[in-house]
Amino acid sequence: MVLEHALLDVRPGQEGAFEEAFARAKGIIAATGGFRGLRLSRCAERPGTYLLLVEWETLQDHTEGFRGSPRYQEWKALLHRFYDPFPVVEHFTEVARA
Repeated sequence: MVLEHALLDVRPGQEGAFEEAFARAKGIIAATGGFRGLRLSRCAERPGTYLLLVEWETLQDHTEGFRGSPRYQEWKALLHRFYDPFPVVEHFTEVARA
């Protein structure tokens, strides 16, 4: 399993619209092969910052399967206009758990 991590800085005043768009967008990503689940959390100290965690079977399921699909263009059209700056997306594999 690979965990995708992105801190999303949403433009001030756009948080509600972003959350509405994300509610529609999550079905787009969920239809991708290798998708295992996601979690979107809002920062308590900085309410315009969100943490997106997406679980994938493999790195390629995200980088090639999703990003290389027409679904990604739909995702992009719904969400990318909210970010300033554009987020850095990184991928992690588990080392330990308690």
